[in-house]
Amino acid sequence: MEFLNVILPVLLYIFGIILLIVLIILGIRSIQILERIDRLVGDMEKKVGSLNGLFTIIDRTTDGFAIITDRFVSMAMNAISRLFNKKNKEEDNNE
Repeated sequence: MEFLNVILPVLLYIFGIILLIVLIILGIRSIQILERIDRLVGDMEKKVGSLNGLFTIIDRTTDGFAIITDRFVSMAMNAISRLFNKKNKEEDNNE
């Protein structure tokens, strides 16, 4: 029994020291990985920033097409509504 009272604390200290060393190594590795990720994100921001002009041009072009199609649709709707209104007026006059 005294043997266990002597050996178990020593084993616990050894395992605690090993665990502490492993955690320190993992912490250092995670810091290195985070630095790599930070550099990667920085590079991606630069590349996306260089494409902002292209995105602006595409946005303006699609806005222009939307305005043109809206005008065309409104003109077509007005023409169709005028046709139906004329037919309704002619039917009212005949009655």
